[in-house]
Amino acid sequence: MPHDCYLAQALDLARQSLTLTSPNPRVGCVISSADGQILGRGQTQQAGGPHAEIMALRDARASGRSVQGATAFVTLEPCSHQGRTGPCCDALIAAGIRQVVSLHTDPNPLVAGQGFDRLRAAGVEVHILNPDDPLAQQARELNIGFFSRMIRNTPWVRLKIAASLDGQTALNNGQSQWITGSAARTDGHAWRARSCAVLTGIGTVLADNPRLDVRLVPTARQPTLVVVDSRLETPLDASLFIAGRALWIWAAGQNDAKQRALEGRGATVLYRPDAQGKVDLAAMLQDLAARSINELHVEAGQRLNGALIRAGLVDELLIYLAPKLLGQGIGMTSLGPFSQLADALDLRFHGIEPVGHDLRILARPVGCEAF
Repeated sequence: MPHDCYLAQALDLARQSLTLTSPNPRVGCVISSADGQILGRGQTQQAGGPHAEIMALRDARASGRSVQGATAFVTLEPCSHQGRTGPCCDALIAAGIRQVVSLHTDPNPLVAGQGFDRLRAAGVEVHILNPDDPLAQQARELNIGFFSRMIRNTPWVRLKIAASLDGQTALNNGQSQWITGSAARTDGHAWRARSCAVLTGIGTVLADNPRLDVRLVPTARQPTLVVVDSRLETPLDASLFIAGRALWIWAAGQNDAKQRALEGRGATVLYRPDAQGKVDLAAMLQDLAARSINELHVEAGQRLNGALIRAGLVDELLIYLAPKLLGQGIGMTSLGPFSQLADALDLRFHGIEPVGHDLRILARPVGCEAF
């Protein structure tokens, strides 16, 4: 069987960990004998649990299959450092693996080729696919937030918007439920589930009192909720207080009494003021990366959407367009007005797909993947 077939299977296994592994990357591993027999399969488990290579070795052992002299096909370099689990490269060496074929070098500075070096030093052959290979590109997309955090020290910021065909997210009176259909709403929850954190603004909290949790698809974990709330106006009885879910509120102005009250409800309050007395959004993203946030899923109003875009902090737009015309209403972002077309944000379509009766568009600012 060609190497690509095993790597494609490893990538499928990695996809099964899409909503599970954060903040760790989603990784799959397939172990094959010299004659092409699959000996073990595995994917990375919840943070603190076994990595893909360990799961594949366990699978082989549970079936009574020796992996001596076998090849491990992995979607990311086996780790070489001691974290919550031991180094996977050492486990592969101890098991007698002869060859490792990987889709990517790990961008984590704690690994960054050291896993491959230790394998080679132990006599294990190592092969790494070209980054332009389609399977390597798919593996990078699967872990785009992890690559972003490791290379840029910021999360991958995905801005989700549900709108009518003429670009309105609500009527002038604020009514917005529901512009898109049930299939699009379910799909939106799937994108929430894969993120490390969901971000919104105080305007949305006060206007809609949302929960912003994952309800419409199965998930083993709820993403952290992040609220941009410059003046600490979050109501103490807001629906966003959900037991067991982390809630981080970024503020600009100090309010000790309100901070104590919010922290009494389980929130964490952090201060990052800018020169205008608002939350410094760029600094907040760096803080989030330091808190191990890979993918940040934004569901906010047009003001915060516009502020993030103007600051150049949005990596991807996830837009659901409904086949409806709402006329005058509330738009997607508070950008402009521009005086010339050259001022517009230049995007490239990354994916377009029907979801129920609606259309899902993924678009990225030109150059945002240059890392």
